[in-house]
Amino acid sequence: MIERYTRPEMGRIWELENKFEIWKRIEVLACEAQAALGIVPEADLAVIRDRAGFSVERIEELERETNHDVIAFLTDMAEHIDSGLGPEHPKPSRWVHYGMTSSDLGDTALCYQMTQAQDIIIEDVRRIGRVCQRRALEFRDTLCVGRTHGVHAEPMYFGMKWAAWAQAFKRAEKRLVATREYSCAWGAISGAVGSYSNIDPYVEQYVCEKLGLTPDPASQQVIARDRHAHALSVLATVAATAEWVATEVRALQKTDTIEAEEPFAKGQKGSSAMPHKRNPITAERICGLARVIKANAQVGFDDVALWHERDISHSSAERVVLADSYIALDYLLSKLEWVLDGLVAYPEAMLANLDKTRGLIYSSRVLLALVDAGITREDAYVVVQRAAMRVWDDIQRGRSGPGFRETLAADPGCVLSGSQLDAIFDPHAFLTRAGVVFERVERLEW
Repeated sequence: MIERYTRPEMGRIWELENKFEIWKRIEVLACEAQAALGIVPEADLAVIRDRAGFSVERIEELERETNHDVIAFLTDMAEHIDSGLGPEHPKPSRWVHYGMTSSDLGDTALCYQMTQAQDIIIEDVRRIGRVCQRRALEFRDTLCVGRTHGVHAEPMYFGMKWAAWAQAFKRAEKRLVATREYSCAWGAISGAVGSYSNIDPYVEQYVCEKLGLTPDPASQQVIARDRHAHALSVLATVAATAEWVATEVRALQKTDTIEAEEPFAKGQKGSSAMPHKRNPITAERICGLARVIKANAQVGFDDVALWHERDISHSSAERVVLADSYIALDYLLSKLEWVLDGLVAYPEAMLANLDKTRGLIYSSRVLLALVDAGITREDAYVVVQRAAMRVWDDIQRGRSGPGFRETLAADPGCVLSGSQLDAIFDPHAFLTRAGVVFERVERLEW
């Protein structure tokens, strides 16, 4: 289901056509290296370069017989190279895969596919980061209430949420770039158990250099799967970040909050039964797919432990989770970009919510002001909490009554003057230093 919706460039990376194209390229490059070593005749190399090809349908037909995908590919490639050649070319295909083992081909190609996919995810993250940076500055002066434990805490600027998201995606970008080099961009052409028994290390060096990969310094037969596990765990972390942002969008769109909502297109329907509904379905979809990607990371961890120099218990599992994780994350991030770029904000609702607790959100400044007036913190806390609970009780029971400022003014334990209270009950007084957050986000480079 996911691949049907993904942008085609990511989907193509994981299609058989692309995989076999990379396999073909690796085999031809290996022949070039063997020719440089004097093993493959130049005439045969010219034929291999010119005629190397494959047919996905023929490979699948051969695999049904051989039950081995690499042998099926090599057989098909040999048919393309040798077909119709005269006796002056005694089977040039005999040099293809010379001294190599299946994992040399499959693992090197898989890592190359991962670099292709990683590049797309990196650009996805950068686009989202730019959106968050722009909207952080757009909402740098938009007051809203901050919430901890889901409960109103203190005033903040709506742009601070976007700034936090921008910084999170900058971290994601750095992790993805580092992971591309450290865990994705590797190759190995070292033979059956990694001893180079039938192949010169030059071949590995040559092929990897041409593909922009680094030779694995000790591959045994396979490139160690801790690298793949790390890549999957970073994808899962990016998905978790996207889930965090989407969860906030969902929370802000609740009817009881309605400070922002994801775009609702013309002609869109929210519910088959309730025509009034405008649901955060895209944000919910993002959260759902993030669960899949996070779960796939566990498969990556389980694939690390292989028997001796290699088994293939990892192979079937990673063919699913690597493609699915990259495809799902690419789709998920494209949807998140759409949500954030078009997110509708309601500053009036934010101001209404700011006053919803009748001034209780100013309690921390009242506490500090009483301490400044010479009262111990413990005694000041009693005064502030006593007044706050009276107001809170009225709110919870739906009763009208004095606000927090008025309740404090009537409390004999509160020694603050009216002008002092006026200064305290100013939301901007909390935010005199918040500019540093926006200065930092403004400096981000994508």
